[in-house]
Amino acid sequence: MRVPLLAINQLTTFRWSFEMDARRLAEAGIPGVHVWRQKLVDYGVEKGAHLLEEYGLKPVALSWAGGFTGSDGRTFADALSDGKLAIEQAAELQAPIIVVHSGSRGGHTVNHARRLFLSALGELLPLAEEHDIQLAVEPMHPAAGAEWTFLQSLADAIELTKKFESDHLKIVADVYQLFGEKNLIEQLKQATPYLALVQLADADEAPMGEPDRRPLGSGKLPLREIVTALQSAGYEGAFDVELMGLEIENTDYDQLISQTRGYFNDIVGATTAPQSQPLK
Repeated sequence: MRVPLLAINQLTTFRWSFEMDARRLAEAGIPGVHVWRQKLVDYGVEKGAHLLEEYGLKPVALSWAGGFTGSDGRTFADALSDGKLAIEQAAELQAPIIVVHSGSRGGHTVNHARRLFLSALGELLPLAEEHDIQLAVEPMHPAAGAEWTFLQSLADAIELTKKFESDHLKIVADVYQLFGEKNLIEQLKQATPYLALVQLADADEAPMGEPDRRPLGSGKLPLREIVTALQSAGYEGAFDVELMGLEIENTDYDQLISQTRGYFNDIVGATTAPQSQPLK
């Protein structure tokens, strides 16, 4: 069985700069990175693309575009324009996926919020297809993600993607956000054909308000079983580790990355060793 790609989300290393992320992840033997647009833009998109190539890091995704319901104060046109810019940035970065959030329901009816999102996706998909980039929608737990999206389950997300006959519209499955879904492992296996990316984090309970993600293996999510089941179901995408919360904020990132790599490699039977990289 092919060893899956492990990536670290740049939100996990929130205090580090884009340049430090690239150097430290490469030194730790992490092959992939999920790029946060704010860090990328602050550093420079062209420079960022060259830096990741220099360190041999694969950008697995770019986050994020969205807010099409106006919940963050932008107009629909502004959010759509930003979404198109995100696709261009992903193309320059050679990131194959852009995570897309609808925006909250806000003052809209559910049907109107859905129409706005479908309209936006219909506008963005031709450009995404032109650049061979997948738009990946993310369902989120209603107690923690209502301000980001009205998609609250894998079933919601699958139903939405079926509205379009496009291989460039997929789903991000964040197991932290899916904590508490019934028969989660079986649902993930059945959703495998729709998945562009799987995000990993541990937790002791379902999300409630502010993120409280835990290092892999330190909570109650069946991560080992989830990864194994997805592999057996044919999932060939990356596993992206996104960690945030009080326990993560002041942690030693180098130790966290090392622990993450060790735990993940133990699951998949890999023996990835840290690589020696030139310092910039």
